[in-house]
Amino acid sequence: MNERKLYVKSYGCQMNVYDSHRMADLLAPEGYVETGAPDDADLIILNTCNIREKAAEKVYSELGRVRLLKESAAREGRRVTVAVAGCVAQAEGAEIIRRAPVVDLVVGPQSYHRLPDLLAREQRVVETEFPLGDKFNFLTLPSIAKTKSRGISAFVTVQEGCDKFCTFCVVPYTRGTEVSRPVEKILVEVANLALGGVREVTLIGQNVNAYHGEDRDGRVCTLGRLLERIAGIPGIARLRYTTSHPCDVDDDLIAVHRDLPQLAPQLHLPVQSGSDRILGLMNRRHTRADYLRIIDRLRDARPDIAFTSDFIVGFPGETEEDFVDTLSLVDEVGYSGAYSFSYSQRPGTPGATMDGQIPGDVKSERLQRLQAAITRHQAAFQARCIGLTFEVLMEKPGRRTGQLTGRSPYLQPVQVMAPAHMIGAMVPVTITGTIANSLFGTLAASPRIDAQSLATAGA
Repeated sequence: MNERKLYVKSYGCQMNVYDSHRMADLLAPEGYVETGAPDDADLIILNTCNIREKAAEKVYSELGRVRLLKESAAREGRRVTVAVAGCVAQAEGAEIIRRAPVVDLVVGPQSYHRLPDLLAREQRVVETEFPLGDKFNFLTLPSIAKTKSRGISAFVTVQEGCDKFCTFCVVPYTRGTEVSRPVEKILVEVANLALGGVREVTLIGQNVNAYHGEDRDGRVCTLGRLLERIAGIPGIARLRYTTSHPCDVDDDLIAVHRDLPQLAPQLHLPVQSGSDRILGLMNRRHTRADYLRIIDRLRDARPDIAFTSDFIVGFPGETEEDFVDTLSLVDEVGYSGAYSFSYSQRPGTPGATMDGQIPGDVKSERLQRLQAAITRHQAAFQARCIGLTFEVLMEKPGRRTGQLTGRSPYLQPVQVMAPAHMIGAMVPVTITGTIANSLFGTLAASPRIDAQSLATAGA
């Protein structure tokens, strides 16, 4: 079989990164070898995300550059196939080929397991139907060698889609309703990753804590129980999960934060707004008080836990009073970090046609104020880390000779002078300094985290 080169560019969320890896794994038996440069690729896949503003336009702009590559290859007598996958593919469908004739294949996120068959047709194809079968039944595990080439941390999709139908969100329309993978398939995949040297696994899903996969005995397994099962796999030193919905934080999940040492003391728990009125308009299905009760329960279970979140400012109808409620929530929780965005109208969602759309200059001004508050709390959290000793998972060489870069339990990059043989190890590191989003530290004898020093409430 002749070797062909594959270039995959991922946009957006961690699930797209995971899907891109699985596409490469799926195409490897067809003779495709990954390349980091599109210039010499025989197959270019843009794996797209439709969450943020102007997502589709960014893809069309990239396709303009791809067209030049394809034309250049044609002049050399080489055929390049171009595919658009992911959520923009699902949302735009045949419109992509109409606007960008350079594209040969459009495939949605639930159909990419059919890539070998679709490519074999050697004709333009749009495949955006939601299939009846589970795509994971058709996906092969990556080889041990390929797993090793991807580093010591890995994402594993356990759940896809969402049933919440927040009025700002396109996920139910592009990824479909909630589907959970069977427990055994996840365990086999994680065990394979561990054999390839992966030490940290992040379980991902659009609404990951809504996980309800079937166990071997036919019973439904919660995310908490799934985490317990994965923690028993030899070689897995640290676990994370993202992204969560507050309404699906159950007793099992809170218990594993208390009882499971492999589970990192950091949780991304999106809230979007601190105003009950706006939460209602967003169809978030929880109040500010509900959210804070969950925060309190998790802190009681794991006193050293830190929280990050997502915020949208300028949702239709948001008043200054509503926005101030969001600022006060940031102060009350004391996040260690957060993602914040101005509301953008996503076609097909209820929010796009709501009355009370907020002018762009108002959204921008509010976003700046929110980001300043988030930055202040993040800097305070970083400063509280100084003097503490964490278990740091060493990932790769740092920028300086003799330096390694790792991740703290709180997902912060940590720069340490350490020997290269420590890559892949969990190493005690005393934090000595901080700059921007990174920490600096020195090797220590043993970990020592003072939960009280890290407490963020009211910071």
